[in-house]
Order: sequence, then structure tokens, then C-alpha cells
Amino acid sequence: MWKSKTLKAAFLSTAAAVVFTACASEPDNEGAGDNAVPGNGEEGAEGGEEVDAEDAEIDPDNLVIATLSDIEAIDPHTSNDVPSSTVQHNLFESLITQTEDMELEPGLATNWENVDETTWELELREDVTFHDGSDFNAEVVKANLDRILDDSIGSPRAALFEMIEEVVVIDDHTVEIHTEYPFSPLPSHLAHSGGGMMSLETIEADYEGVEEGGQPGDYINENPSGTGFFEFEEWTPGSEVVLTRNDDYWGDPAGVEQVTFQVTPEDLTRIGELETGAADIIFPVSPSDVERVESTDGISMYEQESLGLAYIGFNMQKEPFDDPDVRRALSMGINKEDLLEGVLEGTGTPAVGPLGEQIFGFSDAVEEIPYDPEAAQELLAEAGYEDGFETTLWTNDSRERIDIAELVQAQLSAIGVTVNIEVLEWGAYLENTSEGQHDMFILGWSTATGDADYLMYNLFHSSQQGDGNKSFLDDPEIDELLEEGRSATTEAEREDIYEEAMQLLVDDARMLYLYHQDYLVGVRDEVQGFWKHPNGIYQLHEVTIEE
Repeated sequence: MWKSKTLKAAFLSTAAAVVFTACASEPDNEGAGDNAVPGNGEEGAEGGEEVDAEDAEIDPDNLVIATLSDIEAIDPHTSNDVPSSTVQHNLFESLITQTEDMELEPGLATNWENVDETTWELELREDVTFHDGSDFNAEVVKANLDRILDDSIGSPRAALFEMIEEVVVIDDHTVEIHTEYPFSPLPSHLAHSGGGMMSLETIEADYEGVEEGGQPGDYINENPSGTGFFEFEEWTPGSEVVLTRNDDYWGDPAGVEQVTFQVTPEDLTRIGELETGAADIIFPVSPSDVERVESTDGISMYEQESLGLAYIGFNMQKEPFDDPDVRRALSMGINKEDLLEGVLEGTGTPAVGPLGEQIFGFSDAVEEIPYDPEAAQELLAEAGYEDGFETTLWTNDSRERIDIAELVQAQLSAIGVTVNIEVLEWGAYLENTSEGQHDMFILGWSTATGDADYLMYNLFHSSQQGDGNKSFLDDPEIDELLEEGRSATTEAEREDIYEEAMQLLVDDARMLYLYHQDYLVGVRDEVQGFWKHPNGIYQLHEVTIEE
């Protein structure tokens, strides 16, 4: 299953001759540090000592998850990144949930019905209380959805619900949602973690803080109150987030007393923590480290196909990326199969366009841009760049993405394009790409709803520039198609619309579509009941740790 590293080594050797510029890659905010745990076997992680993972000391009451990046916020309405969502999911519950097979199930809503084309009625669960002791009811649902849509909050989740025209309280446990136009994927959007419900008291307190000069989410980030099976304990930025079990949870209580999301940026340090028991779960595991995990007693790999897309974006407000011929040439200069084998060692699928085959709206009729470096050079010459050009490719401090950047750097050098790589800390990376300071960048997107609308609208609609649309695409034809895709009432209509939109996005190379990755998670054998949703969220409710 696992491929040879020869290909990767050859590419990296070529890439070494090209410029590599590194920015700060370690967290520099309060509480940040080395993140190495004393006595965690880090020497063994570097290959200096042999580690016996079966002899590790395990705390059955505290589930430790070592992750690459820190969260951006506790508030689910003011953040839009996967690390934050993985924590928020445990604190704030959504109205509807999804199974591993993307089937919709009751969450805080026990039933939902499409009363007419633009009206949905939801029946809410009774006898549910928030962590602060206040009641969950229809008024709270209205307050949450209104807050997400409030322009003064500036929620990056607003695109999920912007079709909502009005939320009407029918009684304590019944709510109606009126949409501006027919929108059949609404239940899938209500299952997104961005629609997590928080107490009315915290919403009101956060608004008061804004009136006094604070920022939206400041109060909630320090005093979050959801209905989830875990409660917030503390967040030390750059270091860890700690949650404790909610003993008053309306359903079955969580299987462990505490969960610690520990920031460990170094890949090999995470492996060492898994081997010694300093961490119970680690993510991500680099493809090159999978064999090590699988061959070590006491730990194993958990693999899950994802709903994600890895891509290279272009800033289309800058030359030369405003020229479709240049973008097509860059796409023709990248051999995706080599990237998959060289970096991911086969743990992914090449992307034809933005949608993977697991997503509603995908079409296998869409024709991709082929790998053809000679044709790429011809296109560059026709666009006025017969001698190539120099540009910068940004990535965050992920070993996998850095490896991809180096291979892309090497491949594009073969068609005359000089790529300088800059590595940014995650928070700065998100902020600076939102402000359009980049040329090219590597990012991913998880289509958490399982519906084309969520990826397509966020990444390509002009209204999302600076949020999901970090390519700053502004195309009226694409906008019109995406709006039609939202309002069409039959699956067949929507499938035709998204096929047309996909082909346009591929033909004009609106981004460089790389691959649909698999999630690679390292798990100690003592951990039972863990699974990871295809949307990237850890499922921790039923997790236990055997002594």
C-alpha cells in the first residue's frame, strides 16, 4: 500500500536549488512555546531511541489529542477553520447532525419539514439546558441564526445561512425558517458546526461587550455556553484547549472526564507523544510516518476518506494571475500523480476540479486540464512570458504542505517559473490571505455539508472575497450559476448547474485543484469508540480509554 520515497527525494533534491524563504512558523502569542513534553520520548521520535508504546502510562480520565495547529476562536459564529470547529463541535450542538455516511439525523431539532418551497418548520428537543443553566428553546434558535446573519458581527459563517429571510418563533419548541428562495440543502447547512447553538445570555453579553468597544466573540471566547457533552475549562493560546465533561448533558454523558487539545506543530514530536502516551490521538500523521505507526505495538492508524479539497489558489486581482492562459499554463505544469506519490504516498485522489465524487453535484463528465509542460511553456509565451516569471507561494507550517510547495516549486521551474516559498504561522496565514497580500497559496476546504453549494459558493462567489474566496474571483457568470444552484428545486436541475459551473472553473483554471486527501490519524490502542467524520470533525462523545 505504501509507496517508495524515491520520487519525493528526487524532487526535493531539485527543489533545493530554488529559493526558499521562511517566515515565523512558531506561535509567538502568550502561552506559546516549544510544545515538547518532558520525558515524552522525543529522542526516540527523531530515531535516536527505540520506544515501546505498549509500556506507556495512560490517564484514563483525560483524552489528549495532539494537533498541528491552534484554534482561532471558541465562538463558532466568528471563525471558519477546521481546528476551531473540532473543538467547538464538543461544546455547541447543531440543530441537525450527520452520520458518517452523510445521512441527516436529529440533533437539537427532533424533526424538520419543508412546509412549502420557502418555509421550513423545526420541532425542537425539550428539557435541554445550556452549560450556564439557561433553557434551550425557539427564542434561542432565532437569536443564534440572527447573530450569524448580523452584518455587524461579520460572521464568516453567514454564507451558510444567507438565504434565510426570517426566523419565526411559533412556540417554545417550534420554529419556522423562511428563506428568500427555495433552498433544498438547508437541513445539511443546519448540520454544520458553524450553526452551533449558544445560550441567549452569552449572546446578549457579547453584544454588550461590542457596545463597550470589544470585538464580536470576545466574551464568548472566554465564557462559552453551549449544550454539548463537554464544557469549556480553559484555552491557553498556542498551547492547549481543555474541556471537561458536562455531567448535566441531556443525553448520555461523555465517556471521559476531560479532553485536552494540545498544540504540537512538529510531526515527529506528535509521533513521539503517541508512542509514550503523552498523547492518545494525533493528527495529522504524515504519509511518510504511517509505516512507523503501523509497525509499533500499542498504536495504530485510523484512516478516513475526506470531503476535503487541497488546492493552490491564485490572487486573481494581481498580474499575471488575472490571465487565464497563465493560470492554465501553471496547471499544465503540475503532475498531480507525482505529487500524490511523492508526498502523500498514495493516500489521496487527484482532483479534476473543486468537487470530489463523494459530494452532491460532482460530475465525472467534467474534463480536466492535462499535465503537459510543453504546452504550458507555449501558453506562457503567448501570454507574454516566454522567459517565465518570478512569484511567491505561501503555505502554513504543515510538513505535508511544505513538501507540496517544494515539489510544485521544482515542477514549475521546469516551465520557466521561479517560485519562492514563504511559510507563515497559521493565524497570520489566514489573516494575510484574507487581506489579499499573497500571490499564490496552498489551502484546503472541507465540504462539511456534503453538498456542492457549500464549497462552490464559499470559494468562488464574489460576495465571499477575503473569506472562503481568497482567490478574489469576481465573475458574474459564475455568480449567476452558483445562485441558480442554490435556488433550483430538483436534484437533476442542480446537478446540471454544478456540472456547468465546474467545467467553467476548470477551463479557466480558477485555482490549481490538487487532490482530495485521506485523513491519517494516529490512535493508541487503549482508545475505544473514536471516529473521525468525513468533514474532519473528531467524534469524541463515546470515546473511552481502557487502563
